[in-house]
Amino acid sequence: MPEKSTAENLFNNLVETIAESAGKQKAVSFFEEEKSDSVTSKFNRLFGRQKPVHHLLGGGKSADVLLWRNKKISASVLASATAVWVLFEWLNYHLLSFICFALVLGMLAQFVLKNASGLLNRSPSKVPRLVLPDDLFVNIAVAIGSELNRALGYLQDIACGGNLKQLLVAIGSLWTAAVIGSWCNFLTVLYVGFVAAHTLPVLYEKYEDQVDSFVYKVLDHLQHNYKKLDAGVLSRIPKGKLKGKKVE
Repeated sequence: MPEKSTAENLFNNLVETIAESAGKQKAVSFFEEEKSDSVTSKFNRLFGRQKPVHHLLGGGKSADVLLWRNKKISASVLASATAVWVLFEWLNYHLLSFICFALVLGMLAQFVLKNASGLLNRSPSKVPRLVLPDDLFVNIAVAIGSELNRALGYLQDIACGGNLKQLLVAIGSLWTAAVIGSWCNFLTVLYVGFVAAHTLPVLYEKYEDQVDSFVYKVLDHLQHNYKKLDAGVLSRIPKGKLKGKKVE
């Protein structure tokens, strides 16, 4: 009997050890799969993005407006842009006429506020005056100038870099922009870009997993076709090295 009980104890210990090791292996494999899935989802974001969309848009009030954090402000901004586009594009209103009529209305409003107190036998009220700060125009000019210089520098780097692929991509992009510009005027292009800036980020934030998956499939398809084009055409184009003359 003692020998039998000892054998049973050894057998039970062996079964428990095997069960514990199997459980540990399953747990380790489960955590490894979960970790690999998290890593895959982390690096499967669009263009390797790891930060939220709000942070990429600046994280300030402008990002709140673009992502519709305050629906009233975002809707009013979009409605104002739509009103301006309808006024100048559909109603064929001119900018000079709009400015003149706005100034006329402002002057009439100030005149009424100034003289209404005298007609009502009250003390003259202080009429508010609209004064635009000088720094506003300076900051706008500096921002526009820096962006233009950055764009020109980027295009010149591509033109002088000697990379034919980047040059063809830049030429194709500019040609596409020229074709789109021939379909509509500059104001419509600005309005379409403004609407896209106020709709695409919030839609992407809401459906980012589906969009990322779709975009990666499209990019894989384009990369496959580009490899065929590169192997068949681009790789056969001779690349000459131009050596400049030394200037004494």
